[in-house]
Amino acid sequence: MSNNNFEIYFDCGSSKIRAGAFNKENQNDSFHYESKFFSDHTNIETEIQKIISYLEKDTNEYLDDVNLMIDDKKMLSIGVSISKKLDGSNLKQEDVQFLVQEAKQQILKYYKEQNIVHIIINNYRINDVQYIFLPEEIKCNLISIDILFICLPKEIITYFKKIFFRLDISIDKLICSSYAKSIYYKENFSMTREISFIDIGFNKTSIIFYNQNKTIFLTTLSIGANHITKDISKILKITLEQAENIKLNFHKNQGILKEKNYSLDLVQKIIFSRTEEILELCDSVIKSNLNKLDKFKIVLTGEGSKILDTPNKDKISFSKDIDFLEETIQDICQSGLRLKERLNRQEVVVIPKKLVKQGFFEKLFHFFK
Repeated sequence: MSNNNFEIYFDCGSSKIRAGAFNKENQNDSFHYESKFFSDHTNIETEIQKIISYLEKDTNEYLDDVNLMIDDKKMLSIGVSISKKLDGSNLKQEDVQFLVQEAKQQILKYYKEQNIVHIIINNYRINDVQYIFLPEEIKCNLISIDILFICLPKEIITYFKKIFFRLDISIDKLICSSYAKSIYYKENFSMTREISFIDIGFNKTSIIFYNQNKTIFLTTLSIGANHITKDISKILKITLEQAENIKLNFHKNQGILKEKNYSLDLVQKIIFSRTEEILELCDSVIKSNLNKLDKFKIVLTGEGSKILDTPNKDKISFSKDIDFLEETIQDICQSGLRLKERLNRQEVVVIPKKLVKQGFFEKLFHFFK
């Protein structure tokens, strides 16, 4: 971590790059930038370099490290339950550390293409009594913990690390964007009921489900707003950039459609048919993970969900209880900042210690209380 006065967050999506610089002494003193829309990755490094230049000028500091926020359609969440018999003495954090490390090594062994980004302890079962958080001063004969590992593909992490490395910038912390945003946004909702955050991105849709503040699961679908853009582009025989502009602005500027002799009804049908398909698929995935049909609230986030902003929300036939959450660049970057400040008490922070000898991997765990 650098000694600079500002902490930097880069949210690297499939169609846009967003970045925020936050003063460590006063977070209200901040700067934010967003790249233009791009349909491929050929100019990502150029856009990142531009934003870095803007931030260095605003903060009057050279950037030497950043916090990297990313999602990917190959992102995984893996649930593990692991237990250990003890001698009835007071439970120590070292006992939990041992179990987490054991589970972590199993994930690394069987998911070699994935990098563990977040470790969340959802439940402690001590002497057959369940606890959300690790209790203090409790005698224990048997402990079992339920752990959720959120993983990102090593390939996408390496891709962005190389870009920043070429710009002489290191990565301080990796953050799963959709997870960070859901942790940040769920403070605005009552957590006495089940709630699902659906983050519709460009090439993927992430689903994160909470039950009474507990992270139940995270899953990702290989379908996103780009599928809507491609549908418009193919049917109207226009470029992806033109199709994206129509998709995001058709309810605001219908003059564009009339000027080009495009049918408003046709465009609306294309957009909402695909949108309903995405929502129905998400609904099906949630139910299959829960194995029940209870009611739950859906909160839509992400660039791809903007199509459902008022007044469009009422035009789809999807019947579930949906809230649309409009995001700003500052919201997205600040979600990473807040997560790093350890606001999620269930998450374990793993800090690598210096290698004592080759092949020895010791970790120091911090538990939120």
